[in-house]
Amino acid sequence: RCVQETGINAEYMGIQRLKMKTHSNVTSSRRKCRKAHFSAPSHIRRRIMSCHLSKDLKNQYHVRAIPVRKDDEVQVLRGNNKGKKGKVMHVYRKRWCLHIEKITKDKANGTQIQIPIHPSKCQIVSLKLDKDRKKILERKKVVEKGKGKYKAGAVDMGLDQKLIKSLTCLLYTSPSPRDLSTSRMPSSA
Repeated sequence: RCVQETGINAEYMGIQRLKMKTHSNVTSSRRKCRKAHFSAPSHIRRRIMSCHLSKDLKNQYHVRAIPVRKDDEVQVLRGNNKGKKGKVMHVYRKRWCLHIEKITKDKANGTQIQIPIHPSKCQIVSLKLDKDRKKILERKKVVEKGKGKYKAGAVDMGLDQKLIKSLTCLLYTSPSPRDLSTSRMPSSA
């Protein structure tokens, strides 16, 4: 039986609640999502391979994350190389990894190779800025809000369009005969 029908708390029982799909055109199939991720074209891989900005950069630009690029300076946050900083030498989109200078290992024959690091395990410490990067930062800039309160210039004085639509639907739909019979309206006799 359905958990909601019986009135038993689902969290207490250790049962996961099923969530409804929020968008009908987007699949929630694990198989299809993984296929879309790993067969993504290069321009989408660029966006997926983003790194979070350090706290100083977040405060400066009001942006949480940005796609990583060559010559950015990053710090590794997870793994054996945690805490190491270096300049990005290569963004290897085909293998979903970054190559960072000074993070290498020696092979048995003595040659040094780069250790691949996933961008989600890194944090950008300093950005390489050019005009395109500045445009991206300006576009992604988040307007600061108070703690749950809107600032004076941030809110348009008009009502939200969805609210207007729902109110007009309520006003202009005629009540059904069933609603009229159950309502307690005084009779005009």
